[in-house]
Amino acid sequence: MNGRFGKYGGRYIPETLMPAVQELDKAFHRYINTTRFKNELNALLKSYVGRPTPLTYCDSLSQKLGCKIYLKREDLAHTGAHKINNALGQALLARYMGKKRIIAETGAGQHGVATATAAAKLGLTCEIYMGTVDMERQKLNVLRMKLLGARVNPVSTGGKTLKDAINDALRDWTANVETTHYLLGSVLGPAPYPEMVAYFQSVIGKETRKQILAAEGRLPTAVVACVGGGSNAIGIFRSFLKDTAVNLIGVEAGGLGIPTGKHAARFADKKLGRVGILHGCMTYVLQDKYGQIYNTHSISAGLDYSAVGPEHSNLREMKRATYTFATDAEAIDALKLLSQTEGIIPALESAHAIAHVVKLSRKMNKNDIIIVNLSGRGDKDMGTIAKELGL
Repeated sequence: MNGRFGKYGGRYIPETLMPAVQELDKAFHRYINTTRFKNELNALLKSYVGRPTPLTYCDSLSQKLGCKIYLKREDLAHTGAHKINNALGQALLARYMGKKRIIAETGAGQHGVATATAAAKLGLTCEIYMGTVDMERQKLNVLRMKLLGARVNPVSTGGKTLKDAINDALRDWTANVETTHYLLGSVLGPAPYPEMVAYFQSVIGKETRKQILAAEGRLPTAVVACVGGGSNAIGIFRSFLKDTAVNLIGVEAGGLGIPTGKHAARFADKKLGRVGILHGCMTYVLQDKYGQIYNTHSISAGLDYSAVGPEHSNLREMKRATYTFATDAEAIDALKLLSQTEGIIPALESAHAIAHVVKLSRKMNKNDIIIVNLSGRGDKDMGTIAKELGL
């Protein structure tokens, strides 16, 4: 692996970070091939995270929408989202490398909680960077991080969201590379991060493939996942890449609608979304006409990011995956639908994927199978949901 996905990816970083990234690259490819590391990680995933997570058939929703709908239940993993898979993998790798301090960025807070959790479990100190806008709308997760022993550093520059938190985390790493591992939360950043995060999240797709074959004896018609940076989507897509009959669909945050410019849909906005470099890699980035990074909007903090993972850019270019969007309003409607038909309250991020399934089902017949990666649960979003619904 050369750190590229077609023309996308790469390593666009200051010289001061190059030794740390090269050290990480070497350690990652070394340790993931050792029996000891694999056994230790698998034991944590089984006894601590609670893997494998279930594949749940949605009886009522399937009847309502007219096709077979399954949910891959990452919301049932420890800490409530898929983020724990990568956090534990990287934290364990950091310990193997002799790093005693972990830093991370977070938007929705789930990656921050997962990182703080992994650090506590493995005896590492932890600091989290989080935009003040996200801290306000994710107060519960901020409290959880602090309770787990992490220091939460507020970021009040720029749009005060995920992009700005990543900027501050990178500054910290530059100043403390010898003792610190930067635990990046998505399939973004300089190589080896996109490949490494995808590797740690690929457990989702491996389980899903086995589970759907056991349940139905065949592969699904479509696999749908929300896409911010895109780690939950890559995690489930990877096991189906060679199965060209399986449609892979990523759902971005359409915010208030593409024409408004208040969204985080890197692929859907032909005016603002184009190839650029952000946080160490080449991919699709929302930019103004001068090439300045465009501030995004989404009701879901975890999708509120200006770039998308480089592997997604390549899958789109190869026409192996397609990408669409759901608006804030559609996500809220989908969240209500799943909650009231199946008794499952999804995270607002995951609700974007459910929103697209509602549209997709209109083109399906009763025997078609759709699998949705339910990347997280909705507890963290109750404040936002209550405000939107007037509860």
